[in-house]
Amino acid sequence: MQVLGHRGAAALAPENTWASFELALKLGVDAIETDVRATSDGELVLVHDERLDRTTDGDGLEVRKTSWCIIQTLDAGSWFNAEFRDARVPRLLDTLENFGRLVHLVLEIKQPGIELDVLEMVNGLDLLNDVTFTSFQFEAVNRIKINAPLAKVGFLTSDVGPANVQHTLDAHIDQFCPPAFSVTRSLVLEWQDLGLEVRAWGVKNPDLMMRAVEAGVDGMTVDFPHLLLEALGRHHPSLAC
Repeated sequence: MQVLGHRGAAALAPENTWASFELALKLGVDAIETDVRATSDGELVLVHDERLDRTTDGDGLEVRKTSWCIIQTLDAGSWFNAEFRDARVPRLLDTLENFGRLVHLVLEIKQPGIELDVLEMVNGLDLLNDVTFTSFQFEAVNRIKINAPLAKVGFLTSDVGPANVQHTLDAHIDQFCPPAFSVTRSLVLEWQDLGLEVRAWGVKNPDLMMRAVEAGVDGMTVDFPHLLLEALGRHHPSLAC
């Protein structure tokens, strides 16, 4: 099973920062999932929310309405813990250059219309084989797959009905990504038999984590990767948090 650090190791360090990514790497994750948005001047940055209030000191600011020259000065760590006060919002380009050869990156497209810019950047760095593209926006992952048939893409969805599964198959999307609370062993086997890789999201607590493990998913994004690694017998005691 693939252990994907959700926004790095979001339970242990400020999400979508290099500090969080570095900790996830030390813990031994198979991949790091992060979120991509665009600034007002077109810089691709790693931020989950539309607004910057929750994870930075940029009170009242929206990512798409704020320039990179402002966003790069924001404190993206103190909200989590004072020891992370030097953390900054990363650019996607810098992150791909620094981490793209070290660990598989799962890039979730959060903002409509930026998917081909993300694809172009990944291709430009020759990292297509080192990245998975995901989104809750079917159009985004579909456009990536059409423009780069060899790209690995995953559709994040709460709809686990057969029509939506078929929709995913028809688009030649590689991963079907349901919420952890919805997975069962029989459903996962059914999806895998259709040729889909199954990755669970929304793993909010260890009980949901174990539900997904027992259902046999191929992987999951988790805020506390150390607990999943431990449950899988891959825990590193020297790196316990």
